[in-house]
Amino acid sequence: VQVMESGGGAVQAGGSLRLSCVVEGFSYSHFLLGWFRRTPRKERDGVSAVGGLGTTNYASSVKGRFSISADFAKNTLYLQMNALKPEDTAMYYCAAQESFAYYPVPPLGADEYKYWGQGTQVTVAS
Repeated sequence: VQVMESGGGAVQAGGSLRLSCVVEGFSYSHFLLGWFRRTPRKERDGVSAVGGLGTTNYASSVKGRFSISADFAKNTLYLQMNALKPEDTAMYYCAAQESFAYYPVPPLGADEYKYWGQGTQVTVAS
């Protein structure tokens, strides 16, 4: 399984970015996909996740501003980030896990995910 993020960059506060994550060699019939972020001062925090039946979950800090989606025909996961704030500045990681479980609330804990990308940097200037 290969996981590769893209779409990071530098924006002004209030701006938008869309992150993409291609996951190859992975079964999209049963899965858990998520976005995480890490700053130099913090552990890796869960941002958003989507389960196999389309259930989603968001960290309270991004709820209403970020949106997770997937295009299975393209093996791609997205994170649309709007109304960005300086505190959103971080390295963003995509993660995947094959799972037959039903997640009414997909988990945001990093331990739930097996496959990880290398990350893409997002910098929000004030």
